[in-house]
Amino acid sequence: MPDQSSLFGSDIPPSIKKQTPSSTASSTHAGEPLAARMRPRTLDEILGQDHIFGPGRILRRSIEEDHIPSMILWGPPGSGKTTLAEVIARQTQARFATLSAPTSRSAGSTAR
Repeated sequence: MPDQSSLFGSDIPPSIKKQTPSSTASSTHAGEPLAARMRPRTLDEILGQDHIFGPGRILRRSIEEDHIPSMILWGPPGSGKTTLAEVIARQTQARFATLSAPTSRSAGSTAR
């Protein structure tokens, strides 16, 4: 289980926090929304889906061995697709770039 002491920020006043260089490690995600701070960051933090991510299972082995098959993550909003992609990228040390379809424009689109 991750250290949850920094989920809600720090109890240390900002003036004191600036003076203590070791306090930066506990406030790494302090500027993020609570949902982002609680998001799983490793395979072990992902709850459920043990038939896929449990020890020795195919997808977990593929991720741990850095032999990720081509895959499409499909599901409703909030089901964990982006979180899973971020965990895979972190585990395999791959570059991860997010793209939101509703807010992006393709190069071939024209303004009307």
